[in-house]
Amino acid sequence: MKHTISVLVENKFGVLARVAGMFSGRGFNIHSLNVAPTHDRSLSRITVVAVGDDQVLDQIIKQLNKLVNVIQVLDFKRGEAVERELLLVKLAADSENRSEIIQICDIFRAKIINVNKDSLILELTGDEGKVRAFLEMIEQFEILELSRTGKLALERAKDSNPAQ
Repeated sequence: MKHTISVLVENKFGVLARVAGMFSGRGFNIHSLNVAPTHDRSLSRITVVAVGDDQVLDQIIKQLNKLVNVIQVLDFKRGEAVERELLLVKLAADSENRSEIIQICDIFRAKIINVNKDSLILELTGDEGKVRAFLEMIEQFEILELSRTGKLALERAKDSNPAQ
């Protein structure tokens, strides 16, 4: 089972290495890892998608809370967070398939961010399901390069609509 964990940390040298080292040192599997500064330059947010049962999740949270420089650890249950991922993909595109690729982009609200005579670079933002469906639609084309951010998540307000 996948668990999305948000770790607020002090923005200091070596913090990411300690967090990643905790996972590898204890044999916890990381599905995705994302880290960036927050609006407060002294803090960074690490979003980890970890794989394991509830017992593994409990151990991850306990171990993270023991680390120096960790301010807060949140486990997002289903519907408790707004979650998004960014996908960049370069597809081979010629006069025969370019219009079909553009139609797929329109359906998924993907952006064409670079056009070349023989390729397109596309940008898509969405939840895991949208990204997976988009990838299924474009797998018929030649994928030249692909990069994904992994999941980003922020806790929802308690009175917000989880469908958004």
